[in-house]
This record gives sequence, C-alpha cells and structure tokens, in this order.
Amino acid sequence: MNKQLVALALLAGAAAAARADAIGEVDTVFQWIGPDHKIVVDAYDDPKVAGVTCYVSRAKTGGIKGGLGLAEDKAEASIACKQVGPIRIDKPLPKQEDMFTERISLVFKKLRVVRMVDPKRNALVYLTYSDRVIEGSPQNSVDVVPVDPATRIPLR
Repeated sequence: MNKQLVALALLAGAAAAARADAIGEVDTVFQWIGPDHKIVVDAYDDPKVAGVTCYVSRAKTGGIKGGLGLAEDKAEASIACKQVGPIRIDKPLPKQEDMFTERISLVFKKLRVVRMVDPKRNALVYLTYSDRVIEGSPQNSVDVVPVDPATRIPLR
C-alpha cells in the first residue's frame, strides 16, 4: 500500500512539474538524511493570456519524508506576475478562474493560483494561496498585471 502511495505522489509531482518551469531554488535548512528544506521558484505561463507569466516562490520540505514525496509543504507562498510579451487574449475570460493547482501534500493540501479580472481598471489580478480539505490557510500573495487600454479584457 505504501509503495502505491509513493508511486501516486511521484506521478502527481511529475504531472504538476510538466505545467511549471523550475526557475531555481535555495536551501534553507540542512538535512542529514534526504534533501534539504528549500525555497523553490517556478514560472507558470497563463494558459489563457499569452504574454503573462507568474513566478511563485514556496517552501519545499526536505528530509526523508520530503525525499519520498510524503511531506506536507508549508502554506506560505509568494507570487509575482509580469507581462513578458505582447498580451493576447483569444477567448473571453471568466471573472475568476483557477489558473493553476498543484498538490503540496500527498492527499490534503493544494497550492492554487487564481486569475481574477478587474474590468474597471482593465487589469488581471493573480492570487496564490493554499487550501486543505478541512481547513485552508489565510496566508496569500497577490499581484496585478495592467493591460494596455487599447486591449480591453473580454469577459464571459
């Protein structure tokens, strides 16, 4: 049973990694056995808004449990979203939508990036937080990407 859970965790991690580009990491706590605790930085391209990338930094637990994919990572994360090219929106966007979700524990906790549209200011608002099946965390981070006034954000 434990081997099946480890295999499932590794597959889930591989699937999530396919959607994010690893930018870098720094060690924060040395571990005698297993990988060190660290802060990782990943880039997430908005799949519905060409030209916008969000950079998310978060804690990654090391040690034996972390090395096996069984550790629960901390809920803290930070986000910085930037225009990295011409902004293009091909289809109308909902007012609010999950842009990205990744498991940060074997079963219960997820890291989320939500895109919100602020039509009055013609801006895209990106929020990152973590949630849990029973109780989430109020810790969050937000960033805004203003859109050129010549390009109105189409809403659904």
